Amino acid sequence: MNLCRVLGSVVATEKLAAFHGRKILVVQPVDEQQQPLGKSYLAVDNISSAGKGDLVLVMNEGSGVRQVLQDKTAPIRALIVGVVDAVDVA
Repeated sequence: MNLCRVLGSVVATEKLAAFHGRKILVVQPVDEQQQPLGKSYLAVDNISSAGKGDLVLVMNEGSGVRQVLQDKTAPIRALIVGVVDAVDVA
């Protein structure tokens, strides 16, 4: 899982059925101090409450994403599974 910042949303006029009713967001990984790391990528908002500027927890690839979606055929590689309120580094 990655800690990411939501940069914005994606609008698609045509998409696969697996994406219907789902919000697609652009996210960028960040470190514990919320400094940008690496390149941005697309993630599906599974909680339907993430928005631009939010700090989110993103599940990446693998069977975990398919298990959360309960759809083994969905071509979704990254899934937002939570909005982070605070990060406390000891």
